Amino acid sequence: MSAPSPRGGAAVGRLADLSPVAAGAVMYLRLWGDGAQGRSDAASDFEIALGTASGRAAMMTLDQLCSLCAHHGRRPLIRHGLGCSCLGADENCFAQMIAAASEGDREDAMMMAALIVRSDFAPALASLSEEFGLTLRRMTASVPMPTTGHQSPAAVLH
Repeated sequence: MSAPSPRGGAAVGRLADLSPVAAGAVMYLRLWGDGAQGRSDAASDFEIALGTASGRAAMMTLDQLCSLCAHHGRRPLIRHGLGCSCLGADENCFAQMIAAASEGDREDAMMMAALIVRSDFAPALASLSEEFGLTLRRMTASVPMPTTGHQSPAAVLH
């Protein structure tokens, strides 16, 4: 019998079901956590999509965002592998924080930030999430939203 996975790593969905911004947040979290090669790949993506100066700024924001999570997290964030199609619980919280912040939902972003880092660092994490989320919105502006065949929550009450 295998040991249960840590609660933050439990699969809660699939990357394919996320918005482009949220999926990008998970992908770049995974790349950053993968070490020097992953960070180099992320930096290259940013420079290709945004140009040299904006790409470097995006990488700096990602580095600050992930470093804040790593150094001041309530516990270590659990990530799935780069090629994994699953979405872990911690990854989902991170992705939803970035997506909410990018849409101007600061209270929601702040609430999720407080789940990830100590409360005294939550405002800084929410602010970085907004900056990074807006960058991902620019990068994914032409990417269509995924369709799952499910009706939107507003269309289904029970």
